[in-house]
Amino acid sequence: MISKRLEEALMQQVNDEMWSANLYLSMSYDAAHKGYKGIAHWFREQYKEELEHCFKIVSYLQQNFVKVELRAVAEVTTTWDKPLNMFQDALVQEKQISTNFHKFYEMSLDDKDYATNIFLQWFVTEQVQEEEQVQEIIDELNLISEDKVAMLMFDKKLRERV
Repeated sequence: MISKRLEEALMQQVNDEMWSANLYLSMSYDAAHKGYKGIAHWFREQYKEELEHCFKIVSYLQQNFVKVELRAVAEVTTTWDKPLNMFQDALVQEKQISTNFHKFYEMSLDDKDYATNIFLQWFVTEQVQEEEQVQEIIDELNLISEDKVAMLMFDKKLRERV
């Protein structure tokens, strides 16, 4: 059985995942508005992924007979100066989510809640991949700098994300 503190933490994470999804959707809209179709596509796919994470947590809570109650989702930023800033903000968000899951993992160990611990392992591993992926994009954008041709090629590459 999930402890009340872990139940509350996971319920808050549902809200945080929804906020992350909204952030990425906002980034997608801003990128599209500025003509970056590939970046817009990348963030739209990331939006979908964050919602999947949310649903995964909700399903787990429901399997454990926890009544899921949705909370208001705070507003997100709607415009960025350049794509690099979007991805830097995305990395900050992914690192925060990683920190959350590390705390939850510790809580599950403290509570001797082995089922939840196993459930959380997937998220811990997923977050390593999330951070790595965004950091690689930041690294590439830093290499591109102000090269418009390279940016066009980079944007086209991001359209291929599935």
